Amino acid sequence: MTERLRLMAVHAHPDDESSKGAATMAKYVSEGVDVLVATCTGGERGSILNPKLQGDPYLEEHIHEVRAKEMAEAREILGVRQEWLGFVDSGLPEGDPLPPLPEGCFALQELEVATEPLVRLIRSFRPHVITTYDENGGYPHPDHIMTHKVSMAAFEAAGDPERFPGTGEPWEPLKLYYNQGFNRPRTVALHEAMLARGLDSPYGEWLERWDAADWPERQLTTRVPCAEFFPVRDKALIAHATQIDPDGGWFKVPMEIQQEVWPTEDYELARSRVDTSLPESDLFAGIREN
Repeated sequence: MTERLRLMAVHAHPDDESSKGAATMAKYVSEGVDVLVATCTGGERGSILNPKLQGDPYLEEHIHEVRAKEMAEAREILGVRQEWLGFVDSGLPEGDPLPPLPEGCFALQELEVATEPLVRLIRSFRPHVITTYDENGGYPHPDHIMTHKVSMAAFEAAGDPERFPGTGEPWEPLKLYYNQGFNRPRTVALHEAMLARGLDSPYGEWLERWDAADWPERQLTTRVPCAEFFPVRDKALIAHATQIDPDGGWFKVPMEIQQEVWPTEDYELARSRVDTSLPESDLFAGIREN
């Protein structure tokens, strides 16, 4: 290809882009790829998860504005562009039975309504590759599941001139991937590496829950080498200060162990309009060669 490659990462909330595929994006930015993050909601109903900041009445009252500022800092660190799709965070319902979702939230939107702004953005940005979440949302947050539905619908509709008239010239993305960074083989490898070095692993309870839940293994089709960008990923993640404790579990595995034991970010190829051979080490495999 002679034109500049373009990657779009579709995420549910501000901070998701920094915890899922951030090192991949930073790697591609360093190679001259144009990278755009589409953020479906503003994270308005997100709790303050960093214990160092909990109880601050200003943060609680202005969480929407605070998370927007955190997002601006993170995107600068990663070197990406970013657009808001404009929907309202659904929150994570808790309880048995679960309470109803709040009226007007992202997860309760009609699919056509929720898909339209993403189709508009795809037609404007013209990505060759899109990344998003699998049908389980990566984990079953209603906004993550809705992000999956919207991404799949927009991938199919963006190239159809009969769909969503008035949202720009049709554009057909070539590949779509599911983020699978939190996969079991990676978790086991890091867990065992920590124990082998006489260190406490943060993943013991994770693996117990994994075994108890009997979740099916996902197919990891694509492993992108990006270990040198793990520090950039962590810096972007820490920029989301209300969500991430820099002394918390995210950072318990030393960087050198992460880079040695599992130096990739991993994906599942869900849709492809080009020929490619699996496994891959590049999201643009089959595109660069055409």
